[in-house]
Amino acid sequence: MKTSNYVKDLREESVAALQEQLVAAKKELFNLRFQNATNQLDNTARIKEVRKNIARIQTIITEKEREALNA
Repeated sequence: MKTSNYVKDLREESVAALQEQLVAAKKELFNLRFQNATNQLDNTARIKEVRKNIARIQTIITEKEREALNA
C-alpha cells in the first residue's frame, strides 16, 4: 500500500511543510501539462497521480486547520 504510507507521512508534516509540498506539486503538474501539450510526456498517468496527490495534501491541510480551530 504505497498510498497509505504516503498519507501517513503527510499527516506527520506541519502545515507549513504541507504548503511547500503543495506548491511543488502544482509546479510539477504545470510542467507535466506543458510536456503533454508538446508531446514530450511519456507517462501520461503521472498527471492523474499528481492531481490526486494535490487533493490529498489539500485535504490534510484543511483537516489540520479545522483541528486548530477546534482545539
